[in-house]
Amino acid sequence: METLLTIFRDVDDPRDMNARHDLSSILFIALAASLCGAKSCVDYADFGAANEEELSEIVDLPHGAPSHDCFSRIFRLIDPDELATALTRFTQAIREGLGLGAPQDVVAIDGKSLRRGYERGRAYAPPLMVGVWDAETRISIAAGLAPNGNEVAGTLALLKTLTLKGCIVTADALHCHPAMAEAVKASGADYALGLKANRSAFYKAAVEAYEKADAKGFLPIHERVERGHDREEWRCATVIPCPKGLVFPHLVAIGRIQAERQRGDKVEHSTRYIALSKNLTPVRLFEVTRAHWSIENDLHWQLDVAFHEDQSRTRKDNAPQNIALIRRIALDILRAHPEKRSPAAK
Repeated sequence: METLLTIFRDVDDPRDMNARHDLSSILFIALAASLCGAKSCVDYADFGAANEEELSEIVDLPHGAPSHDCFSRIFRLIDPDELATALTRFTQAIREGLGLGAPQDVVAIDGKSLRRGYERGRAYAPPLMVGVWDAETRISIAAGLAPNGNEVAGTLALLKTLTLKGCIVTADALHCHPAMAEAVKASGADYALGLKANRSAFYKAAVEAYEKADAKGFLPIHERVERGHDREEWRCATVIPCPKGLVFPHLVAIGRIQAERQRGDKVEHSTRYIALSKNLTPVRLFEVTRAHWSIENDLHWQLDVAFHEDQSRTRKDNAPQNIALIRRIALDILRAHPEKRSPAAK
């Protein structure tokens, strides 16, 4: 708790010197309220008023609990980069407390829209948060706002602040471009980037290379069948060396995941290609691509289930992204707790 308060004290206070409430106290109360189910500034204020006596033993409250206007104003004014830095420092502290080293396995990157956090008249452009997620420990590494909804720019900015030596960074086809490849390698990691027709020449070369490999036969594969939820899914992973003449930064191999899903009489087929900066075995490719979905299931989905993030109408100035960062700190705390229940139950 003292570590958390120290981290919050390092966030710059944007208010004048005559502010009545200490910034670190306000942030701590907001986080504690979030852990107990609060979802808005009004909820934070209600929580503070209801638990003022207990909270005053932890933080300074010489003027009582802050009002909802105070919470709202603070989150609108705080620099999101300051709070994002606090999130990064806190996740590092959690890892140290749990005896975990630096991330070493799959690191997933993806964006999440704050669907109802748009300014009036701009429903088509809600704020977009980019998350960097340790799929092995299920703890956030970093998060930040995508400027003007530009997920690519937001991701590149985050990668510049991170050291991911020995990791494999995964991302969807939006991020399959040279700048992303260079940024991932600069962070010390390798990449496994989804490849779709948006990279037409690259995609065409990958398809043709696999057609030639299939024609020759004897292509090493890894197959797996999974059953559940009234459906059966078959997946097959293969990896081939980078085709000659294909130019893409640090590209070493191309992976392919073929899938068939059967539910009743309905059968669906899909084929995905993955650009790789490291030559993986088919088994490892399968594990890496499956691990990527942890960011959807264990971060994005939990933020909506436990904190109702998709329904939050906080929308002015910096407030949407700042409160989104508080939610991510709260989720990391719930994840770190040894109780074997869901974050919502905790």
